Amino acid sequence: MPKIVFTCPDGSTRVVEAREGASIMEAGTKSGVPGIVAECGGAMACATCHVYVADAFLAKAGEPDDFEDEMLDDAVAERTAASRLSCQIRMTDQLDGIEVTVAPEQ
Repeated sequence: MPKIVFTCPDGSTRVVEAREGASIMEAGTKSGVPGIVAECGGAMACATCHVYVADAFLAKAGEPDDFEDEMLDDAVAERTAASRLSCQIRMTDQLDGIEVTVAPEQ
């Protein structure tokens, strides 16, 4: 199973296994990663699963589509070039070891 390395808002890290095809948000909430609120349950109707993708994985994670881009504009925490909604990144073997930092505010 591919792994996700979460850096939590308090600076701690958690390594979580995710089934292929699961979103980073699903894996994070299932494993109790702090800071992944996911109010809409992954329907891309909020921005409460905001993460920052590590530079080494930005290209592999892909670009946000237009709707995700608009949702990120409404995120509480600062938006950066590395910002993504974790509900929109589906795990694959290519993303094994992806590093994400949970936004400090959701």
